[in-house]
Parts: sequence; structure tokens; C-alpha cells
Amino acid sequence: MNRIATTLSIAAAFAAGCGVTHFMRPALAADTITAQIIHTGELEGDAISPANAGGMRNKTFVSVDGATISIQDGSPPKHLHNDANEIQYILDGTGTIWLGDKEVRVKPGDLVIIPKGTPHGGTKPDARTIKAIAIKTPPQAPDDVKLLN
Repeated sequence: MNRIATTLSIAAAFAAGCGVTHFMRPALAADTITAQIIHTGELEGDAISPANAGGMRNKTFVSVDGATISIQDGSPPKHLHNDANEIQYILDGTGTIWLGDKEVRVKPGDLVIIPKGTPHGGTKPDARTIKAIAIKTPPQAPDDVKLLN
């Protein structure tokens, strides 16, 4: 008798949990985004951030559960992210970058898709550094950068 009651109690608790989860409104990460206009053309130099030791500037505008959106300006060394996909929209600057096992040309308006685990960077700008909007999903952990030669 105790086994039957225990089994029925567990089944009822599981069903109730499923039902409550189904009817509750999920927490939406978008609730944390602020409506805003970001004038990316006006963001230069320290308006983005002070340059790091490698000369890169980076400023994050949106950070939610599933992604981050930031602006990057500089010439990062060749690297990869094991756990984060990256999408870059080139705003300013032309030159070559490593993407996978080859160098490719980029220019303003290009959209660069970088699946996790793909070598990229090693930027060689023609003149000014390359400025891009970078979307990373899931958000890149601080230790998710592997420098490559």
C-alpha cells in the first residue's frame, strides 16, 4: 500500500510541476534590455573604452542570458572561443582577418559568422583598425579565449 501511495504522490507532484511550469510566464531576458539608440559612428577611442595591452577597445551594450552585444575596435590576435559563437558586423575599416584556415578581406557592411571553435582575428587593417559590432551567443566567459599562433 505504501508503494502505491508513494508512486501516486510522486506522479502527482511531477504532473503538478509540469502543469505549473506550462502555465507560468517564463522570465524573459529581454525584460532587462533598455530601449536606446547607440550612435556607433560617434564611438571612437576612449568613448568605447581605454585600449587594453593589445590595443583593443571593447564596450558591451547589452548582456542578457542568451547573448551579448558590444562594439570592438582594434586588431585582435588570432584566437578562438570554444563555447561562444560570434557574429561581427563590420562598421568601419578594411583589411584582412583570419577566418578558419584562411585570410579573408572585410569591409564596412560585411557580416562575419564565426561558429564556436573557429580560429579568427589576426586582423591586418589597411589603414584604421577595424570597428565592428560583435554579438556573442551564449555570452563569452572571461576564460573562453584561446590564443593561437
